[in-house]
Order: sequence, then structure tokens, then C-alpha cells
Amino acid sequence: MNVKQKNSPRTLHDPDVPEITDDWIADADLYHGEKLMRRGRPKLANPRQLLSLRLPPQIIKRWKASGPGWQTRMAEALEKSAPKAQGPAG
Repeated sequence: MNVKQKNSPRTLHDPDVPEITDDWIADADLYHGEKLMRRGRPKLANPRQLLSLRLPPQIIKRWKASGPGWQTRMAEALEKSAPKAQGPAG
């Protein structure tokens, strides 16, 4: 049976952990000159917007059955059939 020690050390020292130096911290972010280089995908100029839309189940089932990329194809079909802009909305 393991018994908890009454007088355990308050700090943990692991000899395998590398020392954290100022150089190590400085290298944590990647800079190109003064500009911080962001990780991941670049932000889109015109990102898609979330919309909640109720459709009949059979329509959704048919689109999903068309295979991967069905949402993109649905967006393209909506784009083709969308009414033309009338001018500034007001």
C-alpha cells in the first residue's frame, strides 16, 4: 500500500527538463523582420458566413449522397440561381 509522505518537497526538480533561457523564449515565435509570422492558414479576404437554413430531409439526403464536396456544389448551385443584385440595399 502506498502511503502519502507527510513532509513532501514543495518543488519538483526534474534533471531531464532543459533549462529555459532567454534565447529559447525569443525563438518561440517566428518573426520575419518586425512582422510576426502567423501559423496556420492565411485569413480569407471573403470568408463564408454561417447561415441556418431549414431544408426538406430528402433534399439534404440527395446532396449528401452526391459525395464529398456536396456543400461546395450546393453553394455553386445557389450562386448560379441567385437573383441579380438590384443596387445598393437600403
